[in-house]
Order: sequence, then C-alpha cells, then structure tokens
Amino acid sequence: MISTSDFKNGLTIQVDDGIWRIVEFQHVKPGKGSAFVRTKLKNLRTDAVQEKTFRAGEKMEQANIETKKMQYLYNDGDNYVFMDNHTYEQLEIPAANLSQEKNYLIENMEVSVIMFGSETLGVDLPNTVNLKVTDTEPGIRGDTATGGSKPATLETGLTVQVPFFVNEGDVLIINTTDGTYVSRA
Repeated sequence: MISTSDFKNGLTIQVDDGIWRIVEFQHVKPGKGSAFVRTKLKNLRTDAVQEKTFRAGEKMEQANIETKKMQYLYNDGDNYVFMDNHTYEQLEIPAANLSQEKNYLIENMEVSVIMFGSETLGVDLPNTVNLKVTDTEPGIRGDTATGGSKPATLETGLTVQVPFFVNEGDVLIINTTDGTYVSRA
C-alpha cells in the first residue's frame, strides 16, 4: 500500500479495478478545509486519461508492473509479434491494443513491453524513431526550412507534416509522443 505522499510521475497504482500511471500530480493545501492531491492518470489498459482527486494521506495499492525488453518481429494482420531476446519466446499483441504505437513499429526494433502479471498492457517506445519517407510531393528549388510544410507518408503508413526540402527515400527522426517531425537522420 502506498500513500498520496508517495506519488511521483510514472508511478503505477490500482484504483477502481484499473491499472493507472500517474502522468501529473499536485499537492493542494487550501486555506480552508483539508489537503488533497489532484492527479492526471492514464489507464494502461484503455489509454484513457482521467483527472482524479485523492484526500491527503489516502492509501491505495501499488501496481507492480514489469517491463521486458523485446524485439518487434512482424505483423500478421491481426497481431503484432514480439520476441524476448533472452528466452526467444514469442508474444503476440492484438493490433487493437497498439492503437498509436503501431505507427512507429519497424521490424527488428527494440521496445519495452509492459506486463502486469501475465497480462500484456502495451508497449513503451523510444522517444524518437527513424522512419523512411515512402510518398511525398517533390521539393521545389528555393523552398526554405522555415517556409512551410507538406504531408509525407512514412514506411509504417503514418502521415506527418514535414518541411518542403524532404524528399522520398529520406530517413526522418519522428517524435513518438506526438508524432511530429524532428529532423532528417
């Protein structure tokens, strides 16, 4: 059991039959009334984000999640297949459980798979990934880096806004938290 005084970003807790990761928290001590903790929680099963308030000193169960380093192998349509690099065991995760993550997965990529007991909750991606541009309009001579943007389709099917100088075949660094272009690799 942990108390609200033990809260920190990234901590996982069990509340209302759900497994939640603390995204943000703030201890509030009003002038009148008792202190409380305002939090923003992310459900690791559904990816839903919810704001919740706890009384100061309230106790709850800590969720002991485990992360395993695994290698993404392939997608068979309905499932994404990962392999444990130490035991060579393969794990299939349904495509429905990887709503945003599948836009950044490329074969042989190393990721952290989040487990709660024997239940697979999701995948933690690196902060940035390198993806190849498969389709975009050609750049025009004279376009500058700050002069605007155009859509580009990447090898995973993700479409991002990129500067005019980016061409097909370029490898780009993409931010996995918000899906934005960072730079050319």
